[in-house]
This record gives sequence, structure tokens and C-alpha cells, in this order.
Amino acid sequence: MRRTQIFILFFLLNTYVQSRAQKYSAQDTLRGSITPERIWWDLVYYDLDVTVQPKVKSIRGTNTIHYKVVSPNNIMQIDLQPPMKLIKAVQDEVELSINQNGNAHFIQLEKKQNRKKIEQIVLHFDGQPKEAINAPWDGGFSWKKDYNDNDFIATSCQGIGASVWWPNKDHMYDEVDSLQMKITVPKHLKAVGNGRLRAVTKNEKTASYTWFVSNPINNYGVNINIGDYVDFSETYNGEKGNLDMHYFVLKDNLNKAKKQFLDAPKMMKAFEYWFGPYPFYEDSYKLVEVPYLGMEHQSSITYGNQYKNGYLGRDLSGTGWGLKFDFIIIHESGHEWFANNITNKDIADMWIHEGFTAYSENLFLDYYYGKEASSEYVIGTRKRIRNDRPIIGNYNVNAEGSSDMYYKGANMIHMLRQFTKNDEKWRGILRKMNAKFHHQTVTTQQIESFLSDEIDLDLHSFFNQYLRDIRIPTLEYNIDKNILHYRWINVVEGFEMPIEFESNKQWQWLYPTVSWQTKAINSSTITVDEDYYITTKILKK
Repeated sequence: MRRTQIFILFFLLNTYVQSRAQKYSAQDTLRGSITPERIWWDLVYYDLDVTVQPKVKSIRGTNTIHYKVVSPNNIMQIDLQPPMKLIKAVQDEVELSINQNGNAHFIQLEKKQNRKKIEQIVLHFDGQPKEAINAPWDGGFSWKKDYNDNDFIATSCQGIGASVWWPNKDHMYDEVDSLQMKITVPKHLKAVGNGRLRAVTKNEKTASYTWFVSNPINNYGVNINIGDYVDFSETYNGEKGNLDMHYFVLKDNLNKAKKQFLDAPKMMKAFEYWFGPYPFYEDSYKLVEVPYLGMEHQSSITYGNQYKNGYLGRDLSGTGWGLKFDFIIIHESGHEWFANNITNKDIADMWIHEGFTAYSENLFLDYYYGKEASSEYVIGTRKRIRNDRPIIGNYNVNAEGSSDMYYKGANMIHMLRQFTKNDEKWRGILRKMNAKFHHQTVTTQQIESFLSDEIDLDLHSFFNQYLRDIRIPTLEYNIDKNILHYRWINVVEGFEMPIEFESNKQWQWLYPTVSWQTKAINSSTITVDEDYYITTKILKK
């Protein structure tokens, strides 16, 4: 067998063993796989109508799903997590039978489903949705109060899924093409959703705010934010013309927000330079204050960083560079390109979202403070890498990989920049990536192939090492009479990766493999470039 085949078999066996060890349930499979009851229909449009009742922490509403029939079938899987209840499902005024299996609801359609036909179904729901205990990591509704005892409410549901509060096809592979959301709240409050505000209607006791998203959006990116908001805005002259940038904050924080949110247009300038045009000009850009840290909700970035630079005032890199920007504004906005524009098909590949977005933090620094600051920052974050388990999770069971997807992912991508050997080429690759996969859901394999082709380097073993293994590559070497002997150890089979080293005040490239090699150098010592996330081991003579 070829080495690559052996490794693939080993990897698949290891994944199977991990899956068995973690004891995934039938519910995990229903949540995380593209089931026969999902694949036959394609999302076209959500028309979501939600009434929020803060006094009893309850919601009710309807979701009208417009879908295209891909292949004939009469059973539709809709996801809604208890204690929320799917009250009824109606198609063409006919109430349909629902068979519930945990979070999954299997709806028996009576109408013949003809291929390529656009159909719709109306889902009625209500209940007291799960309350988030530690948002955004613990998903659900956050029911809080502001300084003036007004209700301050927000949703966050990455990981746990949007079905924690509204019925939908809750899988990453299929993004709805567009969405309208009407949010009804007590009259003294304002409701902010994704996209652009289309209408506000008020009656004696309530107010309804209708928002519209014209671009594809993933389910967890849909959010509701409710509070005693005031707003201000500006127009950013970007790569695709004028971009509306809106800011919604609590009244007491208006002056602080006007100062702190200056990072938003700075972010837009840096990220459009590196990644290409903001992907959602049609839907505007928003920052919305919420009672938790923050989240990357598409065109509605939520903010709770207490109007401080860094991460709640701390520098996660320990270098000082992390205090040069507001972490939540920069990081969560970076997700507009990596998570909202380019979205993983399976949550196991969440590193595509978090690795590139964590990397975007040091590209922001690069744009304003230079390449050295950028490198120092990303290298500084290595102390947060745990190497506890692979970055890629288990597929088809809604399972993320290690949290190392953030900073190990960022350092991995930082190494790719070094391999490119040309910063303008690297910038072009990042821009091309956002153009090629514009508004698409993707797999790790697609991203690996794209980067290998663009960098023109076989990165197969590189990705296996950093995404699918927990070991840090070690460069084992010694120097004998100005001859450098070197190889990789602590690596996957067939590992190859170039690195740079300094010898006698000159930087040179080295191309180690798992086999011993030699190179003549005019020195008795070398210094390996810190841009590479590796360790070194000097053999004793």
C-alpha cells in the first residue's frame, strides 16, 4: 500500500475509535448528518415572525419555509429543541402529521413534491427557549436587564444550533438564500436583527421590527437583539462603493461607543485590503451591543467587550500588541469573511471559521503596525495552544474539534504565508479564496486543495500534521565540522515542511523530511525562524 493510503486508513480508524469512545447518540447523528429527510429539499427563503415576551421569558411565532424540491420525497426533517414546541405544520392550508424524535421532527407531507418546484410550509412554534447560562459558549436566550432595569435580551446559538429557539433545517451544509425576520417586542424596546430594517409598526402595547437579509446566511448567524437602544451610523467608501455601517448601543453607552467603535471602519479598511470586498454590502454592516461578550452574526455583529481594548482589557498574546485594538470588533468582524462568507459544511471543520479569523487579528496589526508586530502577536498566542486533541472534529455528529482551532489554526496559516515567500502573492491568495468560495459552504478538503494549488506546494502531510494530529513537529539536528545534519521527528508519516534558518547572519531555506539530510553551512550554530510553530532538538555529539 502507498503511504498516503496507509495514513488515510489509520486516520479513518482513529476517527471511528474516537467516535465510539465519545459515545455519540442517534440524536447526534440526526443533528449532525445530511439525512435523507434533509437532502431532498433545498432552502430558498425563511419568513420568520417571532413575538418575544420578556415577562415570562417566552416566544411564539411562525417560520414559513420556501424550498426547492431536489428529488421527490414526502418526509421533511425540521429541527426544534425542547422545551420549544412545534405546534403545527401547514402546507396549502392542510395541517400535517408530525412525528417527533427528540430534536428532530419528521413532517409527513400530503402534497406530491415535484422536482424543481418551489414549495412552502408554515411552521408554528412557541415555548420558553433554553436560557443561555454562559453566552455565547452556552447557547440560547440571554434574558438580562440594563442599567435602568430595562429588558436587555439577545440570542446566541453557535454549536448548539439555531433550533434551540426557532424551527429550521439546522445543518451547516444548506444556507437559505434570503431571509425576512419580523420581531415583535414591548413598545418601549427596540429589536435589531440581521440585514436591513424594512419596516416598523407600532400599536398600543407592542412594536414590530421587520429586517431583511438579501444574501445567503447560515442558521446560527440569525439573531435577535432587544434593548433600549439608540443608534448612530456612518458611510464607508469601500471597494464596492458606499457601505452603510450602523451601531446600536444602550443609551448610557452612546458616548463610549462613538469613541470605541472607531475601530470598525479601521477594521473594514484592513480586511478589505487583505481579504477583498466586504461580502454583504447589500445588507449593510452593524455592531449591536448585547449582554454577553460577542458573536459573528452576519451583518449584525454583536458586541459586549465593555468598551475596552484587548479581550475584556487583556492582551491574549502577552506581547502588548493585543491592546492596540478592540478584540471583539476585530475578531467577530473577521468572521464576516470566514464563517459568514466562507462557511464550513460540517461543524467538524469549524477551524475554517476560527483559524482564519484568529489569524485576521494579526493581519489587522500588520496593516497598521507592520509585519513584525503581526508576527510577534501570533507567536505570542502559542502559549494558549493545548494540543489536547485534533483541530478537526468528528464528522456527521455535530462535533467540533479542539479549541486549538483558534491559535494553532492561526499559527498554521501564518506558516503558509512564509511558504508563499511573497506577501503580495499571499494577499492575492486570501482575496482569491474569498472570491472563489463567495457565499458557499465548503469542506476542509476544498480549502486544503485550494491552498496547495495556489502556494504550489504539496501540503498534504502539513495539513495532516497540524489539523489531524496533536504533536508539534520537532527538527532534530546536529552540526559537525560545518555540516548540518537534520530531519523531522514527532510527525505523521511522510511529513515534509520547509523552514527558514539563520546561519552566519544569513537567512536560508531548509527542506527537511523524515529522512536524514545534510547541508554545508559556514557556522557552528543555527537559529530557526520563530514564524514556524515547531520545536528543535540538538543531538549531542
